[in-house]
Amino acid sequence: MHKAHAHIVEDDDDIRDALAWQFRTRDIESMTWANAEDFLAALQPDWLGCIVLDIRLSGMSGLTCFEQLLERGCHMPVIFITGHGDIPMAVSALKRGAFDFIEKPFRHNDLADRVQRAIAFDIERYQVGIDRDTIEQRLATLSAREREVMALILEGKYNKVIASKLSISMRTVEAHRAHIFSKMRIRSAVELAQLLTVLKD
Repeated sequence: MHKAHAHIVEDDDDIRDALAWQFRTRDIESMTWANAEDFLAALQPDWLGCIVLDIRLSGMSGLTCFEQLLERGCHMPVIFITGHGDIPMAVSALKRGAFDFIEKPFRHNDLADRVQRAIAFDIERYQVGIDRDTIEQRLATLSAREREVMALILEGKYNKVIASKLSISMRTVEAHRAHIFSKMRIRSAVELAQLLTVLKD
C-alpha cells in the first residue's frame, strides 16, 4: 500500500507553504502543487490520501479539476478551500461527491482535522476494496457445483439435505464442503457467511 498524502493544490505560495508546515506538525505527509494542471499530470491511480483543492486557481479552476478527477474515477476525497462567494459552488460539489469544504479565512488546525478524517476514510476504502478483491478471487476458484453446494450451506442446509437436493452422495457433499472451506480459507459455515458480508456492503 502506498503511503497516504494530503495533496495541496493552491496557487498562493504563502498559503500552500503554511498548510504544508501545519500538516507536518500534525504528522500529515503532504505534496504541494501550484496549479491543477501539474497535479493532474502527475496523478497516479494508486495514490492514497486526500486532495485539498482551492476553488479559485490561476489557470484551470478547482471545479474543473474536480470534474476531471471524477471523469478519471479518482477516489481520493476532495476538500475544497472556498471564499464566501464560492459556497454555493462548494455545496454543489458536495452533492457530486466532494468530501468537505472549508471557508476562508479558516484555522489551519480545523483543516488539518478534516484532512485526517479524509485520509482515514480513503485508507479504509482501500482496505475494504482489497478485502473485496481477495474474496472475489477466492470465489473464482470454486467450480459450478461447489457454488451450488455453498449456496445451500449458506441457507443452513445439512449435508443430507444438500445431497438430496443435488442428487449426489453424502460423501460427495462432504468433499465439496471441504474444498469450499479450503479454497475460501475458512473453517465453518459461520465464517463463510461473515466473509461474504463484505461483498454486500
